[in-house]
Amino acid sequence: NGYARVTVADIAKRAGVAPQTVYSSAGSKSEILHKVVSESIARSEASATVAAIRQTDGLATALTLLAKGTRLANEGEQQVIEVLFAAFPVQEDGSALWEQSTGSYRQALAEVAEHLRDNGLLTMDVQRATDVLWFCFGFNAWRTLVRECGWSWDDAERWLAEQAVTIFTH
Repeated sequence: NGYARVTVADIAKRAGVAPQTVYSSAGSKSEILHKVVSESIARSEASATVAAIRQTDGLATALTLLAKGTRLANEGEQQVIEVLFAAFPVQEDGSALWEQSTGSYRQALAEVAEHLRDNGLLTMDVQRATDVLWFCFGFNAWRTLVRECGWSWDDAERWLAEQAVTIFTH
């Protein structure tokens, strides 16, 4: 039914419990969404991707690993990401939800940018590099290519990695 149309009563009915049970055990619809986002972030394994990238010393290798890691997280959590996009316009704390859902993602990208800088692979400052990495590997890049354009995850991963390498080498 879409995020905006789903009520706590709908959630309770689907779970086979009373609405008050949902409120007392999971909270409001907003609180439930924030918990779902927290769990999704925990499953992303961003720290493992960043750790693997820190072991590299080449730009193409680092960005290929980043493409793989962000692909796996976006692919594995695509249902949560779609709920987020549906919720942002109607969520009373949309900006807090956006910060929660993107903060650690962007922080991981900043750590990758710092690694690239530390290895002499950046021609721009870390903040700009972080923004470029977000442009290349953030929610919208994956969502546009896979969901909106119908690309396979493999094709999107390969192409995004190639584009990122091109951006950082020119």
